[in-house]
Amino acid sequence: MTSVGEHQSREILATLSRVWAEIQPLEAVRLSAERLLAVHALRAADALQLAAALAWCDSRPAGRGLVSFDGHLRAAAETEGFAVLPS
Repeated sequence: MTSVGEHQSREILATLSRVWAEIQPLEAVRLSAERLLAVHALRAADALQLAAALAWCDSRPAGRGLVSFDGHLRAAAETEGFAVLPS
């Protein structure tokens, strides 16, 4: 990546950071991640990401989007009820 590309990426990240929601790895998120690991072919980090997404939407993912390019995470998110993007 060029220095110009890095600068542009950091500006985009700074803009996005003003509007995103961060979910802390609390006990409920950990327990949800454990359940997700038991029922889906996920790595631990992906299970935590999906568990955080479920916490964000109060476990009501219908109509909510989840962006991922990882096949296993996409499949699990779709099974859990998320609209997986990009389609």
